[in-house]
Amino acid sequence: MTPPNNQIHGAKRDYALALVKENCADFGPTLAAEKLAEHHGFKVSRETLRKWMVEDGIWLSRKQRRSFHQPRLRRECYGELIQIDGSDHRWFEDRGDPCTLLVFIDDATSTLMELRFVPSESTFSYFEALESYLHKHGRPVAFYSDKHTVFRVAKEDAKGGAGMTQFGRALNELNIEILCANSSQAKGRVERANRTLQDRLVKELRLADISDMEAGNAFLESFKDRYNAKFAKVPAKQDNLHRALNVEPDRLADVLSWRENRYVGQQLTFSYDRKRIMLEETDVTRGLVGKYVDTYAFVDGRFEVRWKGQSLPYRIFDMDQRVTHAAVTENKRLGAVLAHIKELQEKTPPKPKVRTNSEKMGYKPNGRRPGRPPRKRASTKITQGTVLE
Repeated sequence: MTPPNNQIHGAKRDYALALVKENCADFGPTLAAEKLAEHHGFKVSRETLRKWMVEDGIWLSRKQRRSFHQPRLRRECYGELIQIDGSDHRWFEDRGDPCTLLVFIDDATSTLMELRFVPSESTFSYFEALESYLHKHGRPVAFYSDKHTVFRVAKEDAKGGAGMTQFGRALNELNIEILCANSSQAKGRVERANRTLQDRLVKELRLADISDMEAGNAFLESFKDRYNAKFAKVPAKQDNLHRALNVEPDRLADVLSWRENRYVGQQLTFSYDRKRIMLEETDVTRGLVGKYVDTYAFVDGRFEVRWKGQSLPYRIFDMDQRVTHAAVTENKRLGAVLAHIKELQEKTPPKPKVRTNSEKMGYKPNGRRPGRPPRKRASTKITQGTVLE
């Protein structure tokens, strides 16, 4: 059989592959073809080079490069591992604003443990959901989450916080482990539950004519029972590894709070969240200059300053209501931050109109254009060579 006229000689093929192995071993076919032409004057199409590289084992095809995530076996016991995630979606379709659904699901049984509509994923929204979970079920062995900043410190060299977030610190005090998945596939049960909820729950909310988070959260309890009756699995072992909460309500409120240390200056003041906090002068506070006090921001909006567990009186010396850096980093979704900005802008009274000097002097326009008035010209009429004025 006669070879085709456009067939490339085998020696040229070997030469091209030798160049690729020597200089472009980790290059893709497209880039390798460009560099062969640019540096060696060897012109070959990328598809021809791709074929040669695949045949020679230098390049893997897309099918060969495809990676598969092996399914992780379920935990054996109920309450051993709880997957948590937030799903941002238009849950109320066009009837209401988009929001986030916090989902807690048991790994062993795929049981929905806690559902809650919140404006966005933040430490305080997870604190609220966690408190509800603990009162209903007790303390699980561990939570399994993504690498959201609520659960994991983004910078390994971050100052303060003992290398953990506020949510992580709270779980540590409750003796609950927090594990962060390296990929979405690793926490596939909660991801699949999110997709199912974005279909079924949206339609159920439509049928119930629910269009806001408050009514939605009231609806979720009955929906959760119906969902679990249909989709929950039987665990491999019947043991329930949840532990009793055994924490007093006041103590739990302290655990589920945002806690920081603040340095007290000479005037008994310190900065907090763009506010200037001034401690009232007492026998205790007089000795706190140059020392650190503890601040507690609670889920319900309360704020306390404490020294060795004792609450200190204070007043806000200055307040700046701009959105803080913490408010931005604490929200996974930008929409919640922008909604907060819009709310503050709507509350701000309109600026008074600045009057011009002319308005102050009572000037009123007469409708004429500005400038020197035009001089009237005598009308002339020419009749048979005579000018009449």
